[in-house]
Amino acid sequence: MIKFLDLHKINARFEGDFSLKFKAFLDKGHYIKGREVETFESRFAAFCGTKYCIGVANGLDALTLIFKAYLDLGILHKDDEVIIPANTYIASVLAVINAGLRPIFVEPDEATFNLSPLEIENHITSKTKAILVVHLYGQLANMVAINNLAKQHNLLVVEDAAQAHGAVLASEEKKAGNLSNAAGFSFYPSKNLGALGDAGAITTNDDKLAQCIRLLHNYGSSKKYSNEKIGVNSRLDELQAAFLNIKLDHLDADNVNRRVVAKRYLNDIKNPKISLPFYDFSENHVFHLFVIRVENPKKFERYLQTNEIGSLIHYPIAPHQQKALEDYKTLSLPITESIHNTVISIPMSPVMTSKEVTTVINVLNRY
Repeated sequence: MIKFLDLHKINARFEGDFSLKFKAFLDKGHYIKGREVETFESRFAAFCGTKYCIGVANGLDALTLIFKAYLDLGILHKDDEVIIPANTYIASVLAVINAGLRPIFVEPDEATFNLSPLEIENHITSKTKAILVVHLYGQLANMVAINNLAKQHNLLVVEDAAQAHGAVLASEEKKAGNLSNAAGFSFYPSKNLGALGDAGAITTNDDKLAQCIRLLHNYGSSKKYSNEKIGVNSRLDELQAAFLNIKLDHLDADNVNRRVVAKRYLNDIKNPKISLPFYDFSENHVFHLFVIRVENPKKFERYLQTNEIGSLIHYPIAPHQQKALEDYKTLSLPITESIHNTVISIPMSPVMTSKEVTTVINVLNRY
């Protein structure tokens, strides 16, 4: 059986280092906001090329705290409109709603699955104050065009970079997390940089925003028992930071390995029933997922199971069709709905063997 994602195999490479870090963690007896968090924040900021990184509990909190901080600073106001891609994971939408803002669903570019600058422009109104860009599946959105639009209309740009750790915009020599006013990352275990539990971070170059987020994510406090703002408890765990510090050293190499797998898929899968993803063969894609399109994903999924190939559907239900978001169920979003009805993700991992990749290719070509 070729697993969709073998997390045990990915993390087994670091087992010895994890054990040493865990022993040091126990011996130190400092379990919250310690040296490992400080080190990771400094190193991940340097990795992304930003002035600041603030570790938080998860990716959803990262995005929510960015928007709440902008509200606290008076830059955004309750019920301001935020343009978001309609075909994202629901966490992107929840971050906007939970901050008291209004999501405006916009159709993606059908080739890249990312926000269409043309569609963004068509949805900008006097109430629009921000754009939430999702680098879906690990591929950067068209940030040059989006940032130009934002500048013309005086809009904030926030990146949901949960799937794009290390993706590079070559024209500006910048990475995901440093292509906007602020970015939210998830280090959920399946991500390209995955913790061994929940974890997240925010990156930004904005002094005031970083200062505000540091207060908000720690009970609104900069000094113990002194609370300046209505905050939350969303801190990066010291132990998860220790594990992330180990894995960060290997992120770029793992992304290279993912691209090697992706290029083989793109070159060797030749089946007219299968539509392959768009890729310009640059470093702007880190292939968190390798997503193909087929006419009947459920049927295809059963075929893969019969041939002992793992798969997942990302995502089977579009956000505006979720029960939790019934207020948006009347929206007409045909491109988004078509994508959600035809996508399926095949195995993608930095530790896949050449033989496993060949097997997947052969199975897909026989479909």
